[in-house]
Amino acid sequence: MKKRLGLLLISILLLNNLVFAAPDTFEGHAEFDDEYSSLDEKMFTGKTETLEKRDTIEMTVSQVLDGSFSFEGDEFFAEVTSDVIGDKGIIIPKGTVAHGVIKETSEAKRFGRDGYLDLSFDYLVTPDGREIPIEGKMSTKLHPVKAATKIVATDIGYTALGGLAGGVLAAQALGIEAAIASQGYTLAGGAAIGSAVGLGMSLYRKGKNVLISPGDEIKVKILSDVELPVYKEEALKKKEQKYPGLEIRIANIVYEKDPFGEVNTITLSLSIANMSDKSFAGMDLALVSDYNTVYNPSIFGDTKLLFSQFKPGDRRAGKISFAVSNVKHSYWLVVNDRATNKPLTRISLDNAYKNVSKDVKKKNAKLKKAKKNYYKEDDPFEME
Repeated sequence: MKKRLGLLLISILLLNNLVFAAPDTFEGHAEFDDEYSSLDEKMFTGKTETLEKRDTIEMTVSQVLDGSFSFEGDEFFAEVTSDVIGDKGIIIPKGTVAHGVIKETSEAKRFGRDGYLDLSFDYLVTPDGREIPIEGKMSTKLHPVKAATKIVATDIGYTALGGLAGGVLAAQALGIEAAIASQGYTLAGGAAIGSAVGLGMSLYRKGKNVLISPGDEIKVKILSDVELPVYKEEALKKKEQKYPGLEIRIANIVYEKDPFGEVNTITLSLSIANMSDKSFAGMDLALVSDYNTVYNPSIFGDTKLLFSQFKPGDRRAGKISFAVSNVKHSYWLVVNDRATNKPLTRISLDNAYKNVSKDVKKKNAKLKKAKKNYYKEDDPFEME
């Protein structure tokens, strides 16, 4: 019952973002046979594609998973961040929700052994409300050989640092003359002491705990072949809202780093023609995420449109930037009505992104690749 309720809520959220015409009443999720004869013709091409074993799906988790306090058996959800495209078209659209379970977890341990998380995935809920059984896994655990190599290499680093520090201290304490007179034995002795200190640090050193946060990219490996229907491209267009006479065209979408080096800025190139009966300002523009979070324009980007006024009859083009929590989410550009504080227009960035040039998409993809190191640093001197 709990699982069905969760599926129903997810399905309602996802269906709200689709543009296809749906009946007034839904009963469960769509079922399909081997020929996919019962699938909605408005949604699918009638062709099928196989998601093959060992294929990967890019996702981001919806909550923090931490090896130090997450428990085996904990459930979580993740969101597919990029369309999975086969030779015939899209088979798993961006925004599909994946259900996951923590299979195994371990805290960081002595001798530099890192913690780890093993995650498994058992089904997907697509934007059209279908539940697709899958077998998928993702693990942060290193292969035993790689793990051993990593520990040895790190410990050698500590020892070498200790040796260097010891030698420097010996030279400072006894003087370079003593080192020359003793043919370097004082330096060697100091280095030995330093090495011992370094080795002690390496033996005491605790590994790192795993931390996977929303926005971190994970790649889930598929464990068995799954045959899936191919979507029609027009069926995946997001819902938009237009106001008569107000034309806004998104000509380009670029991901950028903020002043602190984080890739969390979306810069839009806009062309605005206000032939409506409304007046608004650049500050009335906003981005709204698929989680209904509102982001106002950033002052760190191009401010030409930000401080502009748009009266009836005005035409203007320029750029405007928004600092968001995660560039991988879906967003809508909205213009808020000052009188009602409700959106006059609502334009999908996902729809507009299909017309962005391949070069820009390539640069964006390179920038938005999140960290692959899921470990957090621990204080080596912190006592338990």
